[in-house]
Amino acid sequence: MELYEGRPADAEARLPREKRVYDFLDELGIAYYRTDHEAAGTMEQCNAIDAVLGVIICKNLFLCNRQKTAYYLLMMPGDKKFKTKELSAQINSARLSFADADDMLRYLDIEPGAVSIMGLMNDGEHKVQLLVDEDVLKDEYVGCHPCVNTSSLKLRTSDVFGTFLKKVGHTMKTVHLVGED
Repeated sequence: MELYEGRPADAEARLPREKRVYDFLDELGIAYYRTDHEAAGTMEQCNAIDAVLGVIICKNLFLCNRQKTAYYLLMMPGDKKFKTKELSAQINSARLSFADADDMLRYLDIEPGAVSIMGLMNDGEHKVQLLVDEDVLKDEYVGCHPCVNTSSLKLRTSDVFGTFLKKVGHTMKTVHLVGED
């Protein structure tokens, strides 16, 4: 794996959803670094990607309430454990669970394994609420996928939670997750 600045020189073979992310970031003037890789299936593979980027890629979870009337994208550090009860209390939503792949595709144009804040650019109806663990906001950079799981990006945290979110018309709710037993 290598670290590249910006979009791929030859994006012809890339999926349209990935190319749209590069187009959008370029349009906004957001600088980013990228690495291409196989889809990560183990923590060792994830750690290798993180090492190339020099940043820890966030754990991104696509959640919904029991009635499927509220959808959430949760960004949290990869080393924290997710506790449904801990999050439910902070957002006043009982019975959170992982949303279906069909809903992920419908609202974010993302498939399982590639969930990312970049998908919010596809949520024009604002059906998904962004939840961000406070620890994610502490680092200068954040790592995420460009709506596919075979590339990863490194972006300035201030660009993602400022310029990007403002342009896509989303807000975030900061949450505090302990993630311990």
